[in-house]
Amino acid sequence: MTSDAGEAPVTALLVDDQELVRSGLRRILRRRDGIEVVGECSDGDEVPAAVAARRPDVVVMDLRMKRVNGIEATRALSADGGPPVLALTTFSDDELLSGVLRAGAAGFVLKDSPAEELIRAVHAVARGDGYLDPSVTARVLSTYRTVASEPVPATVGELTPRELDVLTLIAKGRSNSEIAEELVISGVTVKSHIGRIFVKLGLRDRAAAIVYAYQHGIAASR
Repeated sequence: MTSDAGEAPVTALLVDDQELVRSGLRRILRRRDGIEVVGECSDGDEVPAAVAARRPDVVVMDLRMKRVNGIEATRALSADGGPPVLALTTFSDDELLSGVLRAGAAGFVLKDSPAEELIRAVHAVARGDGYLDPSVTARVLSTYRTVASEPVPATVGELTPRELDVLTLIAKGRSNSEIAEELVISGVTVKSHIGRIFVKLGLRDRAAAIVYAYQHGIAASR
């Protein structure tokens, strides 16, 4: 993947308490692929100051850190209206995955994913599309399938059948382009549906929509 000529790169802040991991991420996220690393943090408590100083488009966030973990750091950024967070995860992080989803992370990618996968994820999150690694999504959502669903709120009745289709596909980890292809509609229409879903259900982002759908059994019933 290469950046279009003249197009400003996506700026990224790396947050991980292991220097070797950050070094590996720096080698992957390069300007020739349309990404520029503008700063690094070794723990979650360094994130607010780094975001204020560097103003990154995306924060690539580890979940396990010693002082302030990725969930707390993500929650603080979301509450402050900060940049979107792409969470770095491993298969053993089920509880943390669920927590960072609720905290407002916009995307998830496995630490051992191929370089191209990470690059795609950073660009997707920067565009506002969100990115859900299929493997990560399956692990997180299994948590919601094993617990009793909460009653479906009356506000769900305000959704049109097509909006319910879109919400279901979001919950299943589909990207905007995949939703458009599956429902045979344009990407612009998908974004419009998502915007209306968020307003009607009082949701702030894609991650909240996924939690909502599985908590209330909407995806499982369709």
